[in-house]
Amino acid sequence: MIRSPDLQKLFSRRAAFLAGGQALLMSALVGRMYYLQVVESDRYATLADENRINLRQLAPPRGRIVDRFGVPVAENQQNYRVQLVPEDVKGRDIGDVLGLLTRIVTLSDSDRRRVIREVRRNRAFVPVTIKENLSWSEVARIEINTPDLPGLMIDVGRSRTYPFGTHAAHVLGYVAAVSETDQDEDPLLKLPGFRIGKAGVERVHDLALRGTGGSSEVEVNAFGRMIRELSRREGAPGAEVMLTLDVGLQEFISKRLGDDSASVVVMDVRNGDVLAMVSSPSYDANAFNRGLTTAEWRQLVSDERTPLINKSISGLYSPGSTFKMMVMLAALERSTITPETKILCIGEYELGDAKFHCWRKHGHGFVDAKRAITESCDVYFYEVAKRTGIDRIAATAKKFGIGVASGIDLPGEQAGLMPTREWKKRTRNEPWHGGETLITGIGQGYVLTTPLQLAVMTARIANPSGSAIKPRLTRALSGQPVAPVEVEKLDFAAANMDLIRNGMDRVVNQPTGTARRSQTGISGFDMAGKTGTVQVRRIGKLEREQGVRKNSDLPWRERDHALFVAYAPVDNPRYAIAVVVEHGGGGSTAAAPIARDILIEAHRRNSAGSDALASASAVTAGRPNSEKADPALPAADPPPARQGT
Repeated sequence: MIRSPDLQKLFSRRAAFLAGGQALLMSALVGRMYYLQVVESDRYATLADENRINLRQLAPPRGRIVDRFGVPVAENQQNYRVQLVPEDVKGRDIGDVLGLLTRIVTLSDSDRRRVIREVRRNRAFVPVTIKENLSWSEVARIEINTPDLPGLMIDVGRSRTYPFGTHAAHVLGYVAAVSETDQDEDPLLKLPGFRIGKAGVERVHDLALRGTGGSSEVEVNAFGRMIRELSRREGAPGAEVMLTLDVGLQEFISKRLGDDSASVVVMDVRNGDVLAMVSSPSYDANAFNRGLTTAEWRQLVSDERTPLINKSISGLYSPGSTFKMMVMLAALERSTITPETKILCIGEYELGDAKFHCWRKHGHGFVDAKRAITESCDVYFYEVAKRTGIDRIAATAKKFGIGVASGIDLPGEQAGLMPTREWKKRTRNEPWHGGETLITGIGQGYVLTTPLQLAVMTARIANPSGSAIKPRLTRALSGQPVAPVEVEKLDFAAANMDLIRNGMDRVVNQPTGTARRSQTGISGFDMAGKTGTVQVRRIGKLEREQGVRKNSDLPWRERDHALFVAYAPVDNPRYAIAVVVEHGGGGSTAAAPIARDILIEAHRRNSAGSDALASASAVTAGRPNSEKADPALPAADPPPARQGT
């Protein structure tokens, strides 16, 4: 039994231990509170502010794209969009609200499913975009019916627009939403609805056109709802890109081509500026910005005329007789022939057991260099190609840009192909055959070019200083001129270059020229050129004996390609042009008239006010793509039995 004094001591000792423990705990608590409230006060104040204040990125206005005269070809416009705030629907079914909205604007089933999916995913106060790019009429109808459309509101943003629609789509490209493969360190790419360049100039200069993002500090509550904006810093708009294009000429060409599947490139001979680059048919870049429907996409990808492809830089074609200047020049430079060398054409050329035909069935007789280009004699070029050799021809052609990527500031350019013995051995492990040299001599066989390469070739032929002109599309960035690319001199004899130019002059301006019906009719603005007609099917021996079918009797896919290259004016070259009309038939009837009309328009735009020019413009205005033959002139287009013209 514990005595009372002992019990008192035990109680006192336990009370002392308890009091000490409490004091220790209180000291720890006070110390911790001091540490948090005094020592770490700044840190926790910052964390509290970060939870209360959100920093949001602001998208800057995308930079404009203008043509060489400052005409906007890609700019920003107000984008009216209808949004849904789920918490404001006030007990109504969201599906019912969307159903009422479909009476005013068109909503697909996929649109409705997307909206409902985003509503379920986000908080109730976060707006969900239902549809963008509303017309003013649609906006007005929605506003009038607001009492019956709870939760809907109109928001105004910015949207990319292309004022010239289809006329420059392949050059400008388009913008579209950011995909997973496009993500990088730029925080702008994470903004909802932010768009970047996906093709053309929009893609090449995307970083400059984006600009620098701004920021907004907003106060939010515990649920993330914005209470007020505390501060705002606007970003820097994107740079303005000035192109070398003349959009007026671009539009003229697009309309001139009409429904043809074709490509046209116009260059300034003096500095390489691309004045026009048209690929037909085209597409509306505005449709990509707003979002293509499934039906629209299927129509674009199923069209046999390939509207999504920029034929000017990605279309690969045999150059046909437009290549004959390269064969001639290679032979002259190596002294394989002289300008006076004459070759007999009897309508066909034999090599071993094979026969190679001229477009003129009964031949041209004895042909020299000038006449060979003027009348496009195939047999002459068979023989010249055989004497010169494929490797020498290829070396000359590459100096003029054939089979070599030009490096133009556009994505997707194809390099084409200029074959050699080494190329065939390396790629096919086969030797080069003599017959392949003959076919290359008239621009067929393995050789492949783009319309841009043909324009570059023509510009280099026409350039009076003999420079290897290179094409360019960008003229200035943010008001700072972009200097033309430094070019080297072409090391060809002046006399040989003059002969080539004279031959091209005779093609158009002599009575026997294959393009004589496409003269400009403007004093001081004569055009020099070369026609080309490329077979896309093999003509067998039986068909030759029974009569070769005309292009008009063939399915579209089996008709010849029509080509024409030219420069003007002859005495002081300013413009070079290449025209390719897919399955258009003869180069002299389908492509040459188009080139003539375009060069006249380019001249008119550069020297408005000339009476002679106004008269010529009146003649060419409204002229159809395929002209009727003039009964007073002999047929300029060779018969379909030709190998090349």
